[in-house]
Amino acid sequence: MRMSPVRVWREKGSRYRLEGSKCKKCNRAFYPPKPSCPYCGHHETENISLPRRGRVVSWTIEYTVPEGYREYAPIIVGLIELENGAKVVAPIVDIDVDRIHEGMYVEAVLRKIFEDGAEGIIVYGIKFSPSI
Repeated sequence: MRMSPVRVWREKGSRYRLEGSKCKKCNRAFYPPKPSCPYCGHHETENISLPRRGRVVSWTIEYTVPEGYREYAPIIVGLIELENGAKVVAPIVDIDVDRIHEGMYVEAVLRKIFEDGAEGIIVYGIKFSPSI
């Protein structure tokens, strides 16, 4: 895969700390951080820390996954609405595929995403796990 350590470092805020942006005009929060609002197009945003809890809005189950991720199959990918209304697409872990349901509460956890070969970097990122 050959992931650049520089890229991983540059993306550390959204990758490790669940940082997003908030529009200074319409006040909506979004992920990942962007210089302009995807809702109203305003060009003034500020970086914010997003809530770590949310609810499952929708999900899909990937049974056929690319090389490098096969040990994790099947992979559940969910659309998560965080407590402040921002939406995040991320893997959902620590649950059987037949137990996931709409409205289920989940929380962000830091987990290994992949290893870049035997001697490459290990990339971590945000996944979501069921919450009580």
